[in-house]
Amino acid sequence: MFDLIVKGGTLPDGRVTDIGIADGKITVVDHLSGADAAEVIDAQGDLVSPPFVDPHFHMDATLSYGTPRINASGTLLEGIGLWGELKQVMTQQEVYDRALAYCDWAASMGLLAIRSHVDTCDDRLLGVEALLEVRKAVAGYIDLQLVAFPQDGLFRDPTGFANTLRALDLGVDVVGGIPHFERSMADGARSVTALCEIAAERGLMVDMHCDETDDPQSRHIETLTFETQRLGLQGRVAGSHLTSMHSMDNYYVTKLLPLMAEAEVAAIPNPLINIVLQGRHDTYPKRRGLTRVKEMQALGITVGWGQDCVMDPWYSMGTADMLDVAFMGLHVAQMTSPDEMRRCFDMVTNVNASIMGLQDYGLRVGAKASLVVLDAGNPIEALRLRPDRLCVIAKGKVISRQNRNDARLELTGRPASVRRRHKAHSQPS
Repeated sequence: MFDLIVKGGTLPDGRVTDIGIADGKITVVDHLSGADAAEVIDAQGDLVSPPFVDPHFHMDATLSYGTPRINASGTLLEGIGLWGELKQVMTQQEVYDRALAYCDWAASMGLLAIRSHVDTCDDRLLGVEALLEVRKAVAGYIDLQLVAFPQDGLFRDPTGFANTLRALDLGVDVVGGIPHFERSMADGARSVTALCEIAAERGLMVDMHCDETDDPQSRHIETLTFETQRLGLQGRVAGSHLTSMHSMDNYYVTKLLPLMAEAEVAAIPNPLINIVLQGRHDTYPKRRGLTRVKEMQALGITVGWGQDCVMDPWYSMGTADMLDVAFMGLHVAQMTSPDEMRRCFDMVTNVNASIMGLQDYGLRVGAKASLVVLDAGNPIEALRLRPDRLCVIAKGKVISRQNRNDARLELTGRPASVRRRHKAHSQPS
């Protein structure tokens, strides 16, 4: 007897099968004709995916757009300034309420694992305490990792170092940093060393905002790879953004990327935000700040897509849909072959799960029973449509349902309804 059976769905690898769920785990991935279950989810013709994963977000700032004012220039630095103003007036309850509302959005979209940076440059640690409470509140359906993030600089902020240690002592999961925002390149490099040493001492992962700038001389990712090797942190470190790399000369990059691969440092570009914030000082040609995704993947570097922001001082849009993120990444990175498009889908599921170190993730026997049924036939169609999430299952329980949203036509001689799924020709799975 199963708690749930997801019947006849198409997995991302093209297999059509059933999934049996009991006690919060996937117990069977095979045809289950005649098996009993408390509930059967009909997924015939639909894509059944592992849940979406976001390895880079700022939940303490989410849904605060327009408070205290709008980012008029659209720049990263004005956004940081606005965040500094907002920190002075926001309350812990407000942060908690906004973050929990965002988690509702995420649950409805099948986004069930999130790594959120939380600002530690606040002596009250208001955001840290709020998100620790959110982590407890959503633990039954969302895996929330928190990153201790000294937003105003580990050394640039007078209490940044001490407060980052305080946040880690309170139970924040990952060590973060922002070396390019320190007062000098030397201080930036020094912050990378100090933060990696903290992570090594405590046995933690590292996720560093690294070189989120158009300046090709911002090369803190090189220091991050060095410290990863020196301290034996291979496989536990990610460099987020890495936008300066789109402006670096090719000769230097041919040295840098093999170092990243050797150190097993992952990369987390954030295409929605990177192309909005970068290149603001250019006229034409105008740079778009996405890092070198395909070049890194060609060398075996793990690259995932992150969302970064939803309706906050840096970004006015967003819906907690990781398929929006992958869709934008597909376009900006020009990943348009069938294999590349499938890879973009994998980047917001399996690849991001590996970056976060999720051990019980995936559509396999023994994994946590978290999955999504989408109104699409395969991963490429899912990227094209960003479709409705017909059913979201988290840790063995249905947490969201949505009806198909077919449009009703009133056109003589045409069908009564239309769905944007395309069945005239077979599509690559």
